[in-house]
Amino acid sequence: MTRDRNRGESSIAVGPRWLWPIGWALLLLIGVLGIPALEPVFRWLEPDARQVIYSRADFAALLARHLFVVGIAAVITICVGVLAGIAVTRQWGRDFLPLAGQLASLGQTFPPVAVLALAVPVLGFGTLPIIVALMLYGLLPIVRNTLAGLQDVDTSLKQAAFAMGMTPWQVLTRVELPLATPVILAGIRTSVTINIATAAIGATVGASNLGDPIIAGIVNGNMAYVLQGALLIALLALTVDSLFNALQQQLRNRLSAS
Repeated sequence: MTRDRNRGESSIAVGPRWLWPIGWALLLLIGVLGIPALEPVFRWLEPDARQVIYSRADFAALLARHLFVVGIAAVITICVGVLAGIAVTRQWGRDFLPLAGQLASLGQTFPPVAVLALAVPVLGFGTLPIIVALMLYGLLPIVRNTLAGLQDVDTSLKQAAFAMGMTPWQVLTRVELPLATPVILAGIRTSVTINIATAAIGATVGASNLGDPIIAGIVNGNMAYVLQGALLIALLALTVDSLFNALQQQLRNRLSAS
């Protein structure tokens, strides 16, 4: 009876956690599909403009391209950042710990625009330069949080795991990483959310995404275009950020329950 009641309470508690990401996602969907219907509003903002709804590309296609660029950069950055954090916290890699932190910090000392300016002559125009820029810009939070999460694991827990006969790999995968996951996820959340906004500058080098209306609006002096791009990017960032927040809460609840 008590177990069933606890299950019911936990299911009720899970519900509100996902309302925010679902709500922001619905607003994003409404924005992508409904912006053309808001032409009178944008016409009020730019009464002298010949056209107030950005129409060079479909907003759904721009959103898909934006997600593609951010997603590819996030996957590569997560793999590199987490693996680097794991490597320098092992006995054989501790000598490289300061170097890993410095290299990750170096990526954020260069503005993304400067990275693009350096990458375009080598990689050409298009998607690849902005992916490189996002990787460099998003690496620091992931590396720092991976280091913090792994270093904060109680030493006595690792010693107890070794005493039970676990191998170093088992200790890492069954003890350290599960306990460090909420902290690592917080770094991933910061990295991805920042890069959703940063990816907009890719439109300046031919990487078509939600930054297209913003750049077109700046070039043509059309604030309606700028507002459309900025609104959709903001809704996308809020959707992803609230999704990560829900995942973090769920992980914390699982760890506290165990």
